[in-house]
Amino acid sequence: MIDALVPVGRLADAKSRLLPGPYRAAAAKLTLAMLDDVLAALAGAERIERVAVVTPDETVARHTEAAGATAILQTTRGLNPGLDDGAAKLAHAGQDGLLVILGDVAGATSRDLDAACEAADELGRPGAVLCPSGDGGTAVLLRTPHDAIPARFGSESAARHREAASDAGVPLRELTLPSLAIDLDEPADVRRFLATDEGGTATRRALAEIGWAP
Repeated sequence: MIDALVPVGRLADAKSRLLPGPYRAAAAKLTLAMLDDVLAALAGAERIERVAVVTPDETVARHTEAAGATAILQTTRGLNPGLDDGAAKLAHAGQDGLLVILGDVAGATSRDLDAACEAADELGRPGAVLCPSGDGGTAVLLRTPHDAIPARFGSESAARHREAASDAGVPLRELTLPSLAIDLDEPADVRRFLATDEGGTATRRALAEIGWAP
């Protein structure tokens, strides 16, 4: 059984580089739309069993529950401490691994998520599968077991996850998967996302409704 965990921050702080200042309401709307797309991709993946969202934001938590996923209210500060907290709460005896996917990988497809899970099966335990984003970050990290290597999300996190696997002596498989290569942080990311023709239905609709213009 592979479970999935999606981190989402506070809506008040969401996507400030993409939609700054007076566009905060639009940024919150876009953040929830991206989360809907990620949850839909996870729900369609054959290899994913349970799906949870870890967030310090009660509005995001309510949205998560309404979408049929489990909400874990974060009590720690920061992305990686929140992921560690969420992973520990989601862990159980029958869990084979934990897939972490960022909440802004809006174009994620179920097919590519299943491919990451299949790669983890081939590695066995312990092992880690890294799906980097185009900017040097990490879109997906799948660990078997959930604490095989520490979470090191953030700037240039792909390199830091490679280093963590090497330090721990944990086999690492790296996959560059098209739908997982774009996380929406900058206007250029949105342009690349809109140039694709797969996934991200709710996000595309939200961008149209807010009159997206980079």
